[in-house]
Amino acid sequence: MTTYSTAPAPDSDLGLLEDALRKTMESTTGAALDAALVDLGWHDMLTEMPDDTIPLVFRLLGETGAHAPVINDVVLVDAGREAGGVVPLPYTGGQWIEWAREDRDTTALDTELPIATVGSGDPVPVAAARRALGWWLVGTSRAMLDLARTHALDRTQFGKPIAGFQAVRHRLAETYVAVEGAEATLRAATDELGSLLAKAAAGRAAIIAARHCQQVLGGIGFTAEHDLHRHIKRALVLDGLLGSSRELTREAGALIRAEGSAPRLVHL
Repeated sequence: MTTYSTAPAPDSDLGLLEDALRKTMESTTGAALDAALVDLGWHDMLTEMPDDTIPLVFRLLGETGAHAPVINDVVLVDAGREAGGVVPLPYTGGQWIEWAREDRDTTALDTELPIATVGSGDPVPVAAARRALGWWLVGTSRAMLDLARTHALDRTQFGKPIAGFQAVRHRLAETYVAVEGAEATLRAATDELGSLLAKAAAGRAAIIAARHCQQVLGGIGFTAEHDLHRHIKRALVLDGLLGSSRELTREAGALIRAEGSAPRLVHL
C-alpha cells in the first residue's frame, strides 16, 4: 500500500477546485466526466493531495448525482499502480464486479452505472476506497435530505408547510444526525478498521436517508420525474460495493471479539 505525506491544500485553492468540479459534474457524467476529471488533473491530485481530493471529488459525485469510474483509480493508486485502468472489486454477497470506463448497458439496479459482475478478482487494498465510497454515500445522502427538506418547506397541508409537522421534522432530524455522524466517522478514519467502520456508517446513513426522505416526499418520490429515486438506487448500489453496512458491521464485531477489546479510534 502506498503511503502519502502531503501538506493540505490552502482553503482558497480547494474552494476554487470545488467550484470547478461542481460545474463539471453538473454538466456531464459517465465516461465524459471521467475524461473531464483527467483534464482537470484528477490523476495528479490523487497522488499529490489525496486527503483533500478524495473527499471532495466523491462527496460532489453524491451531491450532484453524477457518476464516473474513479473508484478504480483510488484502488489502483493505493496499490502502487497507475490510475486509469479497471480492477475487479469485491461486492456484497461474495460477488465481484468491474466498473467499466466506457458507457455501456448494465443490469445493475442503478441503470446509469456501467457495472458488470465478473467471476473473481485478486485481493486489493480497500481502506482508501472504502473512505472514498463513504464520502460518495454522504454526498448522495445530503442530496436526498435537501430534496426532502425543500419539499417539506414548499408542500402545504391544512394551510401550513408540512415542515411544521412533528413527524416530518423527526424524520429529517434523524436523517441529519445519521449523515453528520457518518461524516465525522469518515474524517476520523485513518486505518483499516476506521475505514471499515466509516464505510459502514455512511452506508447506514444513506439507507436511513432513503427511507425517511421517501416518506417525507410521499408519492412524488416514486416518480421518474423526481430525482429521489436516482439517489436511492445509487445509494443501494454503493452500499454493497466493498462490503455492505451490515456485512462490515458484522466483520468489525468479529475483529473485536477476536482481539478481546476495542481499539481507540479517536483521541479526544
